[in-house]
Amino acid sequence: MQINKSRVAVGFIVAGILMAIFGASFILVGQAVMNDQVIKNTVLDPKNEFSYTMWRDVPVPFFMAVYFFHVVNPKEILNGEKPMVEQRGPYVYRKTIQKDNITFHPNNTVSYREYRSYFFEPSMSVGNESDVVTIPNMLVLGASIMMENLPRGLRVLLSATFKAFNEEAFLTKPVGELMWGYDSKLVDFLNKYLPGMLPTSGKFGLFAEFNNSNTGLFTIFTGKDDIRKVHRVDSWNGLTTLSYWRTPQCNMINGTAGQLWPPFMTKESTLPFYSPDACRSLELLYQRQGYFKGVPLYRFNAPKTLFANGTEYPPNEGFCPCRQSGLLNVSSCRHNSPVFISQPHFFNADPVLLDYVLGLHPSEEEHETFIEIHPLTGVPLNVAVRLQLNLYLKKVDGIGETGSISEVVMPMIWFQETGYIDGPVLSTFRNNLVVLPAVMEYAQYGFIGIGLVVLLIADYSGSVFILAPGAKERHLEKSLSTLNSRLRV
Repeated sequence: MQINKSRVAVGFIVAGILMAIFGASFILVGQAVMNDQVIKNTVLDPKNEFSYTMWRDVPVPFFMAVYFFHVVNPKEILNGEKPMVEQRGPYVYRKTIQKDNITFHPNNTVSYREYRSYFFEPSMSVGNESDVVTIPNMLVLGASIMMENLPRGLRVLLSATFKAFNEEAFLTKPVGELMWGYDSKLVDFLNKYLPGMLPTSGKFGLFAEFNNSNTGLFTIFTGKDDIRKVHRVDSWNGLTTLSYWRTPQCNMINGTAGQLWPPFMTKESTLPFYSPDACRSLELLYQRQGYFKGVPLYRFNAPKTLFANGTEYPPNEGFCPCRQSGLLNVSSCRHNSPVFISQPHFFNADPVLLDYVLGLHPSEEEHETFIEIHPLTGVPLNVAVRLQLNLYLKKVDGIGETGSISEVVMPMIWFQETGYIDGPVLSTFRNNLVVLPAVMEYAQYGFIGIGLVVLLIADYSGSVFILAPGAKERHLEKSLSTLNSRLRV
C-alpha cells in the first residue's frame, strides 16, 4: 500500500499545531477553571460537603496549653519588694468545637452558636491538675482596685469582709480549681449583697465561664453573592459595633470569626478577626511564605502594634486608658476588674515591664501569635494564638490586705491555643488543592512541548519526502543535528 508521505507530514503539522494551541489555551483558561472551583467549594453551603463539614465540625485537633506564674515571694511582695515568679506547666487541654443552631438567611448570611469544651490531657502535660500553685487573689486584689475611689469607710468595711472570710492577697490552690472554679463563701456573700459585681454566680475560676460555653451568636456571610465576604462577621449577639471602647474605629467588628478567611490571598492581605474573649477585633500581618507538610502557605503574625498604647500607635488611643505599650486594658468588658492582656512574658511589650517582675523571658519562637494559611483557599493549616492574663496591683489605703504592694502589672497565667491540619483532612486538602493543580500545570506545558516536537518531526518529514534518494541520508544527519539543537534551547 502506497503511503502518501505529504499527507503524513501535513497530519503531523496539524496535530502539532492543535496540541500547542490546546496547551496554550489550557494556560489561559486553566487558572480561571481552578479559581471557579475554589469559589464553588469555599461558599458556605451544605451542598459543599467537604468545606461545609470542615466549617461546622472543625475536624482539626485543637489544644489549649496553660502556664501558671507561680509566685515565689508573696510575703516580700506585700512588703514592697519586686515580685518573683516561676513558670509552671504546661497543663494541656483538648478543645472540642461544635457549631449549633445553624440558620441560613435570605440575605446570604448564616447564624450559629459555637460551643466549646475542654478535657485535660495528662500525657501532654507537665504535671497534673492537682499541682498546687500560688497566684494573686483576684477577689481581693482586683476588688481593692475597683473600690479605691469609694469612701474610706467602705474600703475598711471591705477589708473586714476579707478577714471574715479568711481571704488573703495571694491564693494557693490546685491548678484544676484555679482553672475551672472553687467554692468560695466570699463569692456567695458578694453575689448576695452586691449582685453583678462578679462575672459568675457559681464557682470562681479563671476559665470557669469558658468550659461548656458558647462564644455568642455569630452571623457571618456565606459568600454566595460575593466570595470576598465569605466568613466575614455581619453581627455578633445582634451587634454590628461594640460599646466597650472610646472610638468608633476601636468598636468596629472587623474580619471573620477567626477560623476561616476568604480565598485568593496576596502578600498584601491581612488576617482580621473578631475575638469575643479579647472583646475586640484583632489583625495579623503578612510575615513570610513557606510550606506545611507540602502545602504552600502564607504566615501571618501579631504585629508589635497589636497591643501598643495610644502614644506609640495613635489608632489604639480608643483602647485606653493605657499603661505601658504591649498591654490591653480589658477592664471595660470584664466588670471593671483591673485586668490586662498581653503577649506571653510581655513579648513585644515595653521592656520596662520586665524590670518590675523577676522570672520572665520573652521569646519570639515560644510566645509569638501566628496563623499559617493556604492563600488560595483561606484555610488555616497551622495556628498558635498566645495570650497572657495580667492583674494590676497596688497598695489601696484602708484595705490592709494590699499591704505595701508596689504598683505593678502582675502576670498570672499565659495560654496558647494550637491546631493544625493532619491525617485524612490534610490528604484530601493536599490532593485536591496542591497535587491536582500541579498536574494541570504540568499538563498544559506538556501539551505545548509535545506539539513543538511534533512540528519539528513534521518539518523534517516534509523535507525528506521531496529529496532525491542520494540526499536523504545527508538531510537526515543535518535534521537530527538541528532537532537536537532546538530541543536543547
